[in-house]
Amino acid sequence: MRAHVIGCNGSFAGTESAASSYLVEHEDADGRTWRVLFDLGSGAFGPLQRAVDPALLDAVVISHLHPDHYLDLTGLEVFLAYNERQDLPQMPLWGPAALPARIRAVMDRADDVPDGVTEVPFDYRPVTDRATFSVGPLQIEARLVVHPVESYGFRITAGDEVLVYSGDSDECEALDELATGADLFLVEAGYIEERDDRFTGVHLTGRRAGETAVRAGVRRVALTHIPCWTDPAIPEGEARAVCDLPLQVVRAFDVLEVRPRVSPVGSAGPVRAPLAARR
Repeated sequence: MRAHVIGCNGSFAGTESAASSYLVEHEDADGRTWRVLFDLGSGAFGPLQRAVDPALLDAVVISHLHPDHYLDLTGLEVFLAYNERQDLPQMPLWGPAALPARIRAVMDRADDVPDGVTEVPFDYRPVTDRATFSVGPLQIEARLVVHPVESYGFRITAGDEVLVYSGDSDECEALDELATGADLFLVEAGYIEERDDRFTGVHLTGRRAGETAVRAGVRRVALTHIPCWTDPAIPEGEARAVCDLPLQVVRAFDVLEVRPRVSPVGSAGPVRAPLAARR
């Protein structure tokens, strides 16, 4: 499994990167590549097309309804609705229940059918806390995390490979549980210590991201969602001060490989029960 960083800027698109968007790919046993896009924030639909033909997406998953995580769905909708190809199926789209209404409001229309066509481009599917769903070989678990709006983090599993995407979240037990034993923890670090102490329940700092990674026992850490006004070296330094795991700050168009743990001969390795069994 691998994650292509389409956009990683925090809060809005910048000069070097669009806002949040991550393309997860995995080949199944027959060699078929499955592609799920996590978030499509402001400015991200353009660079997405550099990475993949959007018609090849198998599904889209939206973490929450702040514009830097969903707004460029409007571009994808236009691509699907008015494409010269007329054989494109509905795109499965998971997200908070209010997502269809939000798209209608942005597009200034009364229903989900774009002007001039007769079909809804998206197959809207609501996400709830502890929901599980699959896209081909990718198994996805959602947890409600701490943010000013309804916001989800996701655990993506393919065979023995585990990627966890925090979405936007401050420290919380749900995020610790979601990240347990992950091979790669793609985690936001939008704030820094002291400067942003006046804000609570919004974003992780580099330090809190690192502490979460250590508590959860992840293997590798990839920091993201750093805004333009923050020197990335600061949250990176905060994280490294409390976390001695392999760690990087992501940049647009990075490709992050997800590699499973190698267990000793005769050992089954770390086992994590399915979410339903842990309730």
